[in-house]
Amino acid sequence: MSTPTIAPPERDPKDVLPADNYHKADPVWVYRNGWRAGVIEAASALAVTVTYRPGAHLGTGVDTFTADYVAKRADEDPALDNRSLLVKRVPAEVRNAA
Repeated sequence: MSTPTIAPPERDPKDVLPADNYHKADPVWVYRNGWRAGVIEAASALAVTVTYRPGAHLGTGVDTFTADYVAKRADEDPALDNRSLLVKRVPAEVRNAA
């Protein structure tokens, strides 16, 4: 699905998946001052927790959304979808302590 074009209150309820249909790492759109690319971190029957890009920069935010503020995403977002490929730096003190 491409970026949604309507705000959550205008969505047809039959087009809104229940929050517990989402799973960790699912790519989604979340509505926060417009639709933003995000990735599911956790889901329950009531809501999902999502890491998302709040703006055009590469930074991310984490927030909890109810189902009507979330939609499946098919478009790729390299900054979010390839996070497992990022190399994490381990400080020398930690490496040498092991």
